[in-house]
Amino acid sequence: MNNSSASVKVYHGYGHTNNLVVYGHVFQYKAHTEQGFSNNFFVNIAHLFKLFILKPYPFVNVRLTFNQQQVFQKTEYDGFFKFEWRSFEDVVAGWHGVVVEAIDAHGAVIAMGKGEIFVPHITQYAFISDIDDTIMISHSATIGRRLRELFVKNPRTRKTFDDVYTHYTALALSHTTADQPNPFFYVSSSEWNLYDYLVETFRFNKLPEGAFLLNQIKRWKNLIKTGKTGHEGKLLRVMRIIDAFPNQKFVFFGDNSQSDPAIYTTIAEKYPKNIQAVYIRNVRRDMELTTKELLERIAAKGIATCLFVDSKEALMHSERIGLIVN
Repeated sequence: MNNSSASVKVYHGYGHTNNLVVYGHVFQYKAHTEQGFSNNFFVNIAHLFKLFILKPYPFVNVRLTFNQQQVFQKTEYDGFFKFEWRSFEDVVAGWHGVVVEAIDAHGAVIAMGKGEIFVPHITQYAFISDIDDTIMISHSATIGRRLRELFVKNPRTRKTFDDVYTHYTALALSHTTADQPNPFFYVSSSEWNLYDYLVETFRFNKLPEGAFLLNQIKRWKNLIKTGKTGHEGKLLRVMRIIDAFPNQKFVFFGDNSQSDPAIYTTIAEKYPKNIQAVYIRNVRRDMELTTKELLERIAAKGIATCLFVDSKEALMHSERIGLIVN
C-alpha cells in the first residue's frame, strides 16, 4: 500500500438478496475521531472541532470488494462515494463485510477501509428513525441550545429519552429471533462528520445496531449550522430505503421540532401500502395542532399513528397495534 496519509471511511450499508448499497468518504488525511469521553468543556469542544476539520479527497477512484466481486466508482467533489450494485449471488440475511480501497491513476492502493452491510429477512418489519429530539435530547429548534449539547457533552454523556432503549429493543426483537433482529435505519439531518460520535452514543446506550444515513459533510467554518440544513435530502434518503425494500413494512419515528411530520406525510401519501405506523414525539407544543393535522392525513391512508411525549406511551401503542408481541 502507498505510504499515504489518506483514509477511507465506510459507513454501514444495506440491501436485500441481490441489490446492495454502501456509502463512505475518502479523506486526504486521517480524520481524528477517537475521543477520551472527558467531562471537560474545552476537551469536548476541541474534539468536536476535529470532526469538522476535514480535507476531502475529490474525484479519486475507489474499488469495492464484496464476496470476490469488485465494483468501481469515483468520489464526488466532497470525497463522498456511493456504491449501488447487484450481487452475483443471493446474499443471505445478516451482516456482511465489504472492503473499499482508494486507488491512484496507476492502480496502486492509496488507502483502505472496511465496512458492513445489513440484509434483513424479507418478512421482517423495518424501522426508520430520526435521531435528534426523537432518540437524543438535542433541542434542534434552538441553535444555541443544540450547540450547547454538542459542545458541553460527549457521546457517552448525551441523554437519550427515557424508555427509548426499552421501546426500540422490543421492536428490534419482535416477530423475529435474536439472531435476526429487525433492521433499523437512522436517518438524520446531522452531517457525516458526526458518524462516529453517533455510533458511540448509540452503542453506549445499547440501542439497536443499524445503518446511519446522514447529511453532507460540513467544514469547521459551518459548524454552527450543523443539523440545520438538508431536510429535502432527508426525504430522498427515506424514499431510497423504501425503494430498496419494496416488500418490507416500515415504521417511522420522528419528532415535530423540525420537518419530520411533513416529510413522513409526503412519504405516507406516496407509499401508503409500505407504511405500518408513524410515531411523532411532541417536543414542540406550539406545533402540536399542525402535527395532529398531518397525522390525520397519514391515518386517512390506513396507517397507524401516534403523537406522544413519553416513550412509554409509544411503547404501549406498539403493543396495542401488535408491533410488539410479548
